[in-house]
Amino acid sequence: MGSDNPIGADNQQERLDDYLAGYVDGEGSFHVAIQRNPSTKTKWQLVPEFHVSQNPERGSILDLLKERLGCGRIQRNASKRSRDKSLVFVVRNRMDLLTKVLPFFEAHPILSQKRIEFETFAAIVRAMGSGEHLSETGFHRLVEKALSMNGGGKYRRTDWSSRILRGHTPDTHSRSPADREGVKRWSDLHGDMQSQAE
Repeated sequence: MGSDNPIGADNQQERLDDYLAGYVDGEGSFHVAIQRNPSTKTKWQLVPEFHVSQNPERGSILDLLKERLGCGRIQRNASKRSRDKSLVFVVRNRMDLLTKVLPFFEAHPILSQKRIEFETFAAIVRAMGSGEHLSETGFHRLVEKALSMNGGGKYRRTDWSSRILRGHTPDTHSRSPADREGVKRWSDLHGDMQSQAE
């Protein structure tokens, strides 16, 4: 009888992992922000981030994710002055993304269209892990990949790539509300910013 216990435990863990992957499929996001950073060669940097949001009443699911992945942190999704009380689980550390987040979702695949977003995210994180983003050509290629995420490339019309390589800061005041939202979408991160340029 005792020999059946490890198998039962493995099955239970597998079911939990599949549940977590399914939850992330619905509520999570794989995002690569483009941030101004004067200390880098191109004056910009790419910051990959995995995050999942949830209301405080169901915040235990974020605890499960954090415990299972063994990384990341849980914090308020907005400033303390905001009426938004939701929580967000965030993983931004590149080594944690490489060694914990990517392997988990490759072992427990996302089934929706979001899988394409994950695969692009994984390619960017791995390319950065090998230092590709440190060259101008490599950085430009990864920017193009980042701009293809979370919107099917429709934000390419803001011409980010050429602006970044020229060291140009987008003038959000002269743009339409839709274009300003596009700029914001590619620069916002959850929580305080930590440099990921190296």
